[in-house]
Parts: sequence; C-alpha cells; structure tokens
Amino acid sequence: MTIKIAHLGPAGTNAEAAAQTYQGWLQREQSPAVDLVPCQSIAQSLYALAHDEVQLAVIPVENSIQGSVAIALDLVWELHPLSICHQIILPIHHALISFAPDFSEIKEVRSHPQALAQCQRWLEKHLPHAALIEANSTTAVLGSLKDNPHLGAIAAPRAAHLYHLPIVVDAIGDFPQNCTRFWVLGKDVQTAGDVISLAFTLPAKIPGVLVSALEVFARRKINLSRIESRPTKRSLGEYLFFVDLDGCLTNPDVQAALTELQTHTEILKILGNYRTIPLVSLGATPAPDLQV
Repeated sequence: MTIKIAHLGPAGTNAEAAAQTYQGWLQREQSPAVDLVPCQSIAQSLYALAHDEVQLAVIPVENSIQGSVAIALDLVWELHPLSICHQIILPIHHALISFAPDFSEIKEVRSHPQALAQCQRWLEKHLPHAALIEANSTTAVLGSLKDNPHLGAIAAPRAAHLYHLPIVVDAIGDFPQNCTRFWVLGKDVQTAGDVISLAFTLPAKIPGVLVSALEVFARRKINLSRIESRPTKRSLGEYLFFVDLDGCLTNPDVQAALTELQTHTEILKILGNYRTIPLVSLGATPAPDLQV
C-alpha cells in the first residue's frame, strides 16, 4: 500500500520540506511506498485527510516569530478525531527571488502571509516602496517571476534552486533562529509519546474556572509547555483552549489528570500523543548564479 501525505504546495514550500522529512523517516523506519500530495491550502490538506483521500497530512501549526497558525488549530479542533502522530521542527530560511536587476525595480513582493510577516523589518528597510501581496503559499507565484521583472517573491532558497530562479538577496528573515513547528496528522490514535496536545472549552464564565482546570496538572507536577486561546466562534468572549503538556497517555498521573479535567470542561478533545521526528538533509538541485 502506498501512503499518501498531503501538504501545502506547490513544490518548494516549507510544508513540502517537512513532508519530505517525514517521508524519509517513514521509509527508514517502515520501508513503505510514500507519495507526497501537494494541496492549494492548509485547509485542503486537512480536508483531504478527513475525506480519506490521503492517509496523512503535514501542516504548520506554530512559528517562533509569528506564533500559531490560526486556521490549522481551528480545523484540527473542528475535524477531530484527526490525531497528531508526530511533530517536526523545521528551521525556516527566506530569500528574495526576482529577475529584477536591483531593488529599485521591484514594485511588488508576493508570498504567504507568514513569510511576509517573518521578513517585515527587512522589507520595511530595503523595499519600503514595494506593495506586499499575500499568496496561498511561498511558491505559488514563482511561475510568474520570469514574465514580470518588477515582481519579487519570498521563498526558501531550495525553491529557487528547484525552479532555477535567481536569488537577489539570501537570508532576509528578521530573526536567524526562525523555525516552524509542523504536525503530522492521521486517523490512528497513538498512546505513546512525550508530548500530549489537547483542547477544551469551559462550561461558563465563572471566576477561576480556567485556573481550576489547569490546577489538575499543577497538583500532579505535570509540566504545561504551551497554552493559548482561540475564539469558539459561537459568541464574543467565548474561547477554546489549546494545551501542550509533557507526558504519555499511559502514565497513571496523566490519566488521573485528564479524568479530573473532564469535570471542569464542557468539551475535551485529546488531539494526540506524539514525539518529534529528527530532521534529515533534503538535498537540492544545483543553484543558479546568485545576485547579491
């Protein structure tokens, strides 16, 4: 059986790089046939999994600069019981790609909104005159560059190599330690790992209700590594909470905490119990001459 993995495309995106990392890990660990399936959006990647068009989906959920990817969290909640089976932490490297001879000729820069935001300071300093236009992905506009010398794109250097496009300036990200966290989702629930992700809503706007919910972990010395809120979309001021905690679902203390947590919440969803996949070298086609 061939395993199909959905990810945000076209080829050359960071989501594809994360999917290739997982593809390599699967082939080393299990030796299956694995095909990558590029999708036009993060949402389409998850819908393809929910509708059984693929067996897995790789989606970005958090960036070290811009924080969480809202559409990813919202859909993982909505499409539950899709289950997180692994995570990948991918270093992010942005380059300015264009056929323009110099900065003054670039009138418009297009990329995914996350990429534009992660390069905001550089763009304000070096291209204050350029319009910033959002695209579905970092590689969606690369095919238009050759016909428009006034257009620039922000994408990974790997994408420029893949499409044989000139890099005007490499490393334009605002922070050199930029990285993105990706979740690998499937439909098989796992109960082994070192991170547990869950989400819940609270029954009413009662003072201290969130504290009471979180204290079930504090009393058992279970570390919470991340907590954030998202609107429920039912009413202004109503939120659902995403929590990551250290541990395994088979641990008795974790089981007791989750059992007690149910008494404090309206809806509780266990999103996954998983480990981090180590990165592998992705390789690249030879680079064209760089213009710096």
